[in-house]
Amino acid sequence: MQSVQSPIIPVVGELIRQNPGTISLGQGVVYYNPPKEAFAKIAEFLEHPDNHKYKAVEGIPALQEAIAAKLKADNNIEINDKNCIVVTAGSNMGFTNAILAITNAGDEIIIQSPYYFNHEMAVIMADCRPAIVETDENYQLNIDAIKQAITPKTRAIVTISPNNPTGAVYPPAALREISEICRQNNIYHISDEAYEYFTYDRVKHCSPASFPDSSEYTISLFSLSKAYGFASWRIGYMVIPEHLLVSVRKIQDTILICPPVISQYAALGALQVGRKYCDNYIKSIASVRQLVLAELNNIKNYCTIAPAGGAFYFFLKVDTKIDTMELVERLIREYRVAVLPGTTFGMDSGCYLRVACGALEIETAAAGIRRLVKGVKVILGG
Repeated sequence: MQSVQSPIIPVVGELIRQNPGTISLGQGVVYYNPPKEAFAKIAEFLEHPDNHKYKAVEGIPALQEAIAAKLKADNNIEINDKNCIVVTAGSNMGFTNAILAITNAGDEIIIQSPYYFNHEMAVIMADCRPAIVETDENYQLNIDAIKQAITPKTRAIVTISPNNPTGAVYPPAALREISEICRQNNIYHISDEAYEYFTYDRVKHCSPASFPDSSEYTISLFSLSKAYGFASWRIGYMVIPEHLLVSVRKIQDTILICPPVISQYAALGALQVGRKYCDNYIKSIASVRQLVLAELNNIKNYCTIAPAGGAFYFFLKVDTKIDTMELVERLIREYRVAVLPGTTFGMDSGCYLRVACGALEIETAAAGIRRLVKGVKVILGG
């Protein structure tokens, strides 16, 4: 555990608390709440005293059915005799379930850099090695490098699309190549799709589990945290090969027993409303995103802004010799704006910042991004 990095969000959160009035462009959450239909389900939960007892490890039947319908409608994923659904306490738990189910100590998991820090942490906690493969200059998959990273100890390739922290969306052709590589090498494709609805400018999301004959080696991770404003309710789900169900049940029963049943009822209410609830708010986030991008263009002389067709992040490469965490701290203390350092996403060479634009309404986001732009100009401009 000493070799596992400490989560950066609480560190930045403490700096924000020490500097009142700071606007956070840091944590990846949305500004809106779950639909009222989610709360209405709580009364239904309370009608049945039996709901205060443990329920099925893999989730209550009604939620399982709603998820299966959603997967078919939104992801073109069919639940069949080769795959199954497991409801989890968020998709982070789904990822940890997957790693523990498919690895032995010393095995390797290929993750893309910049990576989502909790993925890297989970791999190390499982006594496995993250095999880190750099993406290209636009943070797209480097297929040749991924192929070269495969060894006899490789157990999975991880993709996140739309991506955290970069906002990149991987095209179907690239994901098909990863799927085929996994099939040929008898390894798993772990596809994290927590930001599946957050795409812009006619960019489309693709679910690898929709590819023909992919069920036996594809592990798909989903979450209600972002799309439905469900962060603290801790409900996600995974679609896994049927042959992994016994192992995943063992893991989840040990760590959790079952996902919080009251949260499962709320999730059922949210999914019954469906994607249209999310789409209305995502239009607002798209407007904030455009505003942020326009402001960031004012500091193009100081940083590189890669294309970001999804999620609600921009990942900036800053042209400076200043230490990344020093820059983050100065932006908070001197300009009252918070972003996350790229070091926590594995970018130790150079200075990178993750800017999030999903948690704020447009007026607050505008104020925050103006502070960031001003801070970068003054600090880097001397």
